[in-house]
Amino acid sequence: MHTAVLTDRERTAVQAYLRLLHTVRAAFDVAPGPPDAGRPPVVPPAVLAEAEQALAQAGLTGNEEAFFRLLHTWCPPEP
Repeated sequence: MHTAVLTDRERTAVQAYLRLLHTVRAAFDVAPGPPDAGRPPVVPPAVLAEAEQALAQAGLTGNEEAFFRLLHTWCPPEP
């Protein structure tokens, strides 16, 4: 249940962050080669750029504490 009312820009930032998070998780899940190969997973630069731009437009660049508090309020962790 959502308990915070986000602005459009804040919502965009949260959604971009969640897409980035899911992309990174998927990259780790399908990383080729043996687990100890040492190759980092590839995250498309466009996904990272989208998240950075959304954070900047929401005025949250450099204010990770406020962003993660907002993220936790809007999208609490699953039990």
